[in-house]
Amino acid sequence: MTPQKPRRPLTLRDVSEASGVSEMTVSRVLRNRGDVSAATREKVLTAAKTLGYVPNKIAGGLASQRVNLVAVVIPSLSNLVFPDVLGGISAELDDTGLQPVIGVSNYSPAREEMVLYDMLSWRPSGVILAGLEHSKAATAMLANSGIPIVEIMDVDGQGIDTLVGISHRRAGREMAERILAAGYRRIGFVGTHMPEDHRARKRLVGFEEALSEKGVQLEAREYYQGGSSLLKGRELTERILARAPDLDFIYYSNDMIGAGGLLHCLDQGYDIPNRIGLAGFNGVDLLDGLPVRLTTTDARRVEIGRRAARIIAGKDPVPADRVTALTPSFMPGQTIRAV
Repeated sequence: MTPQKPRRPLTLRDVSEASGVSEMTVSRVLRNRGDVSAATREKVLTAAKTLGYVPNKIAGGLASQRVNLVAVVIPSLSNLVFPDVLGGISAELDDTGLQPVIGVSNYSPAREEMVLYDMLSWRPSGVILAGLEHSKAATAMLANSGIPIVEIMDVDGQGIDTLVGISHRRAGREMAERILAAGYRRIGFVGTHMPEDHRARKRLVGFEEALSEKGVQLEAREYYQGGSSLLKGRELTERILARAPDLDFIYYSNDMIGAGGLLHCLDQGYDIPNRIGLAGFNGVDLLDGLPVRLTTTDARRVEIGRRAARIIAGKDPVPADRVTALTPSFMPGQTIRAV
């Protein structure tokens, strides 16, 4: 991996040169002031977006400085995963004078782009954001911000500056290997539709790769849209078992729907893990309250948040390859046969 290092912050002159109009005209357009033709306005806005230019909202006397804020952009506040990440970030920034400011993208690249535009206009001291997949405009803004950028949760892909996370393909492969080693062969998958949930997609790719290497294919799949819930886990598990009653294992894309699936199987009197095994992903605290402990993978959420914040705060040096890859940890629980 050879990530692109951030360049110097872009200026009005860069937009002026790219659009072929004066800096004063660029300023008028970006401040939405003055008598500027529609064609010129469109030319300036297109050049600014293509370059990744973000106007500076800090008062003139502070224009050359950064504020003591760290922009943190996550996909969701309702997902049980991200509060742990935020907790790790907050704990490491607590004694640094830096304050995290949270933006939520709702898994939408367009919304992420808008959130980043607003946050970068205040010239934060750094950005921490989930995932590696962003719009072209968001990538340009980040690459030209001139500040530390840490993309978290994932290391399977090209980064803008620095990465901290786990390999989701590896996590998927390792779960498949554990399931096969325990003797299961008729395997189903339950998870979210994946156009924007890139990390879940990568886990499934790794999972299916490892199955295929042993001559095993997924026998059934169920997908859902929207947020995860125990109810969805129950409903989807009932549905997949109605279609494929001979399944002996179900892999869920996260612990929330996996916990719902476990509750359904317990209600129906399934012998777990002998008749059917189950596994989720994330290792969330919710599992502590279940009557049977769900097999899962610890995604190292708190540690990811801590490591990212330490890089932003200058507590840790940036690795030479600019990647901090943590190891996902298998948590056997009670829903897979012992090997």
